Amino acid sequence: MAEQPPPGIDTSVATAARMYDYYLGGKDNFAVDRDAAERVLSAAPEVRPIALENRRFLQRGVRYLAEQGVTQFLDIGTGLPTQGNVHQIAQAHDPAARVVYVDNDPIVLVHARALLSSNSATKVVTADLRDPDAVLGSASELLDLSRPFALLMAAVLHFVPDSDRPHELVAGYREVLPSGGHLLVSHVTGDTRPQSSAGAAAAYRNTRNPATLRTVEQIAGFFGDFDLAEPGLVPVPRWRPDSPVPSDAEDIWMYGAVGRKP
Repeated sequence: MAEQPPPGIDTSVATAARMYDYYLGGKDNFAVDRDAAERVLSAAPEVRPIALENRRFLQRGVRYLAEQGVTQFLDIGTGLPTQGNVHQIAQAHDPAARVVYVDNDPIVLVHARALLSSNSATKVVTADLRDPDAVLGSASELLDLSRPFALLMAAVLHFVPDSDRPHELVAGYREVLPSGGHLLVSHVTGDTRPQSSAGAAAAYRNTRNPATLRTVEQIAGFFGDFDLAEPGLVPVPRWRPDSPVPSDAEDIWMYGAVGRKP
């Protein structure tokens, strides 16, 4: 496990990106992250399979988008690099595909830049999705935002509190997407297994990224009038699975979908 942080990295409080890395079995986390993650897992052991299923959903979603002809991807809240990153999947389909990664955790920038140093079709920036001008300004240095692109918001919007008006924020991003652009979202809900999901959310309150549970209806609201690809908004293991769906899929309280702008 990483115990000597890069310069400028604060390890006094746990962060969502490093906790997620721990759930996935990564090594780019610190004792404070592992302790916080174990408190979450104590309240809701299913958080680890949820993290794994969400990662698989993102990978399938990117593959689906690439098959639809998407060659530009803006991944907001990317988290720490792991196997099967967005650029690897997109560029396996089309080597000319361009990907911009955005995260507000500076350790993501450190690790992603090292990974992507030889890939001119990718870019990683430190920015917060609550600052669309900064996000889109940085993205426009690599992506042509006048052409359709895919906006990826996997497991990030539940870290935006209601006080920051997440639906209005996402509506602003949807406005920027040209016709034919896509939006991918995954988000935790309290509608399924409310006791354990509430326990996990409570454990996140003492981290840098408190989590907000939302209803499935509220999650659907992030898509506005976009046309959802089949099967619509579902627990992430049920979105276009490429292997047998686990028997406990209905207990996965992360929902996901991909929508297309008319």
